Amino acid sequence: MENSSTSNANFHCDDDKLSILVISGRSGSGKTSVLNMLEDLGYYAIDNLPLALVPDAAFKLTRESGVCKIALGVDIRSPRADLSKFADIYQALKQAYGEHQVQVIYVTAQESTLVARFNATRRVHPLMATSNTALLEPAYNLPTAIEKEAELLEPIAYCADIKIDTSKLNIHQLKERLREHIGADNRVVVNLLSFGFKYGSPIDADFVFDVRILPNPHWNPALRAATGLDDSVSDFFADYPEVSEMTRDIGTFLQRWLPEFLHNNRHTVTIAIGCTGGKHRSVFVTEQLAKMLVDLPNSLVVVAKHREKRRW
Repeated sequence: MENSSTSNANFHCDDDKLSILVISGRSGSGKTSVLNMLEDLGYYAIDNLPLALVPDAAFKLTRESGVCKIALGVDIRSPRADLSKFADIYQALKQAYGEHQVQVIYVTAQESTLVARFNATRRVHPLMATSNTALLEPAYNLPTAIEKEAELLEPIAYCADIKIDTSKLNIHQLKERLREHIGADNRVVVNLLSFGFKYGSPIDADFVFDVRILPNPHWNPALRAATGLDDSVSDFFADYPEVSEMTRDIGTFLQRWLPEFLHNNRHTVTIAIGCTGGKHRSVFVTEQLAKMLVDLPNSLVVVAKHREKRRW
């Protein structure tokens, strides 16, 4: 039978879109944080994967599921025999998927930093866990465990394409460093959400604007069944300059400040626009704001949604 991990199959992903990242590093250095960040950047992330299963996992995700961006976490919890064979597995992946499609990211930190982090979180280093029979070693004290782990991970560290020392990085700097290394653009989805206050305010909103002070088409019998998406309601609002003025003021605020979220480790921002029933005023203003925000940077993706649509 042909070895699925190294067969030159016809992948669902184009070579320029395929990215397989093997994430490893010392315990306490931020490997899990890196995996979480990659997941936010669109990668399919799997943590604590035995190294021997990495080729099969990559094959199944790319060939059978059509996943183009994969991040596979491997660490000291993998069997020792697997770790010693890392170079062979790494070369097999590159041969199967391409020289530039496979990268190893190794996350590390200074020993003093690792000791401080373990002491602060009171977590047990994997090499200190007496129940870890897979490691076939006695329990270590913390400094010895940190030193021993670096020795065991040396085959991975030696092959690393990217090394990130997190000793002096905060979470935002780590994300920025990671994006620079893998060439990923930051991306923030801006959710413009109309809603009705009578049904409750959205609990996940970052900004809430109340437009109930605007004229209400509901009191016009001819417009009661219409919504803020209809031309008749738009014509109604055209007779009230305060509607365009308030919309413009909100839009100007958002145009000024939304780009700042690109530098703040955010992936979504929700701007809620509320009126009484979420049918006329909030819907109209939300749609107008979506048109105003088309000139935002491409990394800000604006989506207009109407929470009460099922009630119309």
